[in-house]
Amino acid sequence: MSGFSNNFNDELRARLSIADVVGRRVPLFKKGRDFWGCCPFHNEKTPSFKVNEEMGRYYCFGCGEKGDIISFTMKTQNMQYPDAIRELANMAGLKVPEFKPKDAATIEREHTYFDIMESAAKLYSDRLYAPDGEFALSYIRGRGFSDEDIKKYRIGYAPAGNVVAGKFSNLKLANLTATGLVRESNTPGGAPYDFFRNKLMFPIFNAGGQIVAFSGRSLDGTEPKYINSTETEFFKKRGTVFGLNFARNDIYKANRSIIVEGQIDAIKMQINGFGETVAPLGTALSEEHLQLLCKSNRNIVFCFDGDKAGQKAAARAAGLVMPILRPESDIRFAFATNGKDPDDILKQKDGGAQMKQIIDSAISLERFLWNLINANYAATTPRGQAMAEKFFIGEIEKIQDFSLKNRFKQFFFDMRRENWKFTRRAENIPVPKIGDLEQKTLSEIMSAHPDLVERHSEFLLKIGAKFEDAAPAAGTLAKADAEKFIVSLKLKHYLEMLHDEKKELTAKMLGSGDSMGPDDSARMKTVDSEIKKTMEKIGMLAEI
Repeated sequence: MSGFSNNFNDELRARLSIADVVGRRVPLFKKGRDFWGCCPFHNEKTPSFKVNEEMGRYYCFGCGEKGDIISFTMKTQNMQYPDAIRELANMAGLKVPEFKPKDAATIEREHTYFDIMESAAKLYSDRLYAPDGEFALSYIRGRGFSDEDIKKYRIGYAPAGNVVAGKFSNLKLANLTATGLVRESNTPGGAPYDFFRNKLMFPIFNAGGQIVAFSGRSLDGTEPKYINSTETEFFKKRGTVFGLNFARNDIYKANRSIIVEGQIDAIKMQINGFGETVAPLGTALSEEHLQLLCKSNRNIVFCFDGDKAGQKAAARAAGLVMPILRPESDIRFAFATNGKDPDDILKQKDGGAQMKQIIDSAISLERFLWNLINANYAATTPRGQAMAEKFFIGEIEKIQDFSLKNRFKQFFFDMRRENWKFTRRAENIPVPKIGDLEQKTLSEIMSAHPDLVERHSEFLLKIGAKFEDAAPAAGTLAKADAEKFIVSLKLKHYLEMLHDEKKELTAKMLGSGDSMGPDDSARMKTVDSEIKKTMEKIGMLAEI
């Protein structure tokens, strides 16, 4: 296996949670920062099998078995290495590349890449304190960074000249340009030149603490304000979370991560007591970023700017987080106030206290979605309500966990009932109270036939059915009878709606003292016809 490229394997490990992979075959429970269960490789009654999400490793204290998602898949499913890779790639939604043995040049390039990055970081650090870096040093100190902070985050300065190209002129040009720090000249015979010039430099680390790229900030007012290294063999923006190498331990201690919009915000948050803060890098937040974070902790606070762009980013984040939600996830949203970003707030005298208040008052994911639809749809009109419901339910359908999905639906229907005024025609199905006997039967059906309940979940939640404590499956209706019971509920509640509408039409006619208009008369005939058809269906169902 060592003769093959590790890039794809690393992507699998980044994409897939080892707790999710192992949890498909071993029931796990969380204790501290680890998951525990009974070892699948030997018989035991007391759990001694530990799974560490952060490291992506498992270890059994009973039999000594250990490894990662690849070895676990190979051993538990009796697969050869290529088959295990294909199995995991299918889980991750990735296409398996053709594996080729590494040649000597490839191995040399890997070592050279990280050596160049490390040497470049030292060069930039030295130039920050050199005479030509005086302005950059003054600027970063003015932003509230101490020399200790500068050293910790290895902040540096890239001067106007081609210092990197000059320092590594003895290396192969292909190895140098592969890092993205140096580019070839477009002029025939021209010398290679530095990509970063006159920039305040922030190293970008991978999760293991190796420098894989740089982010440079403009110091002369030119746009864009920040530029990042181009993507390379070892640096992918969608798979790199800025600040994660520094935040790992704090994420564990705080039992959450905080995501802000930019790297300066992330560093300033870490410096000011929020060490669990990270940021996406040079691109919008991606599902890959969230998957990588969830390997450390599934509790996330999104802290975005309070402007329209921040609200838009938050809405996108909510959509991305849905597929990776688990019952143990706690996803919240906080917003900096008055158009400020976290850095602006932290500059103030009591900035730390203000930021703590903002983070502590973060709202839940379901509450954020509720606020979002009320802000973007005219919920006072039937059409607006229908559009809002379609959006909310559409987002909830992305949740993979059935129980959690229904909890979100129940939240929506409860909030809708309490906050929206409905006309009968605005709904397809009314929202009556469900009886105790009906609830008991539905709970038994949930225990024995969860797929049936999921198929009719929207209706069942609308009528107030609860599934937190499903009754034992013993003595439950057969599946055909269970489905007949649910269909009969639908018909009965539809019949109630029709009778209520008929009462409203009749009251309208009697209250006005005049005969009904053509539309009302036509609707009354339609309602009478629907009542007759529905009663016939109920009768037929009873005879089956």
